Amino acid sequence: MPSLIDLRRRIRAVKNTQQITKAMKMVAASKLRRAQERIVNARPYAVQMQRVLSSVATRVDPSIHPLLIVRERGPESKTLVVVVTADKGLCGSFNTNVIKAAGAFIAQTTEQCRLGLVGRKGRDFFGRRGFAVMFEQIGIFQKLRYQDAQTIAQLAIDAFTSGDADRVMLTYNEFKSVMSQRVVVDQLLPIARAEIDDTSMTATAAERGERLRPAPSEQSRGAASGGGAPRAGDEAAPAERDRGAGAPGVNNVDYLYEPSAQEIFNQLLPRYIEVQIYRALLESNAAFFAAQMTAMDTATKNSAEMIADLTLYMNKVRQAAITREIIEVVSGAEAL
Repeated sequence: MPSLIDLRRRIRAVKNTQQITKAMKMVAASKLRRAQERIVNARPYAVQMQRVLSSVATRVDPSIHPLLIVRERGPESKTLVVVVTADKGLCGSFNTNVIKAAGAFIAQTTEQCRLGLVGRKGRDFFGRRGFAVMFEQIGIFQKLRYQDAQTIAQLAIDAFTSGDADRVMLTYNEFKSVMSQRVVVDQLLPIARAEIDDTSMTATAAERGERLRPAPSEQSRGAASGGGAPRAGDEAAPAERDRGAGAPGVNNVDYLYEPSAQEIFNQLLPRYIEVQIYRALLESNAAFFAAQMTAMDTATKNSAEMIADLTLYMNKVRQAAITREIIEVVSGAEAL
């Protein structure tokens, strides 16, 4: 049974730890607010840019730019997996989840994988286990800047265009809310081409055909008045229906490029890669502070429960010691 001095010392240590976790929770909450504002402001631009460029990429020849070329995949193919983790711990399963997702992707694919590691925790984990590392970026989350995303994007683009990687995957934690984060494994290069929805196109064409087709009552009146001869409007109706049935859907539109498509893609596609990586860094940064705040809040509550249990146990030990001393005094008095 521990002595009262040991129990008091342990309670004092837990209280000190509780103060640290409470302070870390408040700091994480303060940083989370700023990080959340940054990702909320950046996310619409990144999402819309991805939607537009994916749509444009479906309507041009992939050979117009090297970042659009889809290479054949096989056992000899090479994949660069960019893994975004944090530089620090004390954030629950934040780093573990993204490392597990990257490890599962590497285990499932038959291609040769090399890693681009962003964050100290990912570097430490994969570096100790002998994975092939192409590049690493450490300490960028202390003061996250767009230039950091540009550096990582340039490394990924150089690896893809030089043939060191046939595709580039990006793995990071997406910020959903304070209580939840979602691990994302997304293809960064080559740029994904949007798929045109043939079902919506067929439905749209059918609706147009229905609108162009005259009502049955109008057909009967036209046949009775004209002796069965079609009117000028009726002659045009089949042609209009044919054009409506074969008309492309809303998504199947083409663009006019000014200046040329080559010059536009030379400027936009590298910027697109930079924006997507910058978004991933912002998402991971906000998710880290949310996970850290949640973990520190849980640690603070657990320390309070531990202090209560230790205090109760200390009181029981003290009561037992007092009872034992009283029994000794009474036994000594009876002996006299």
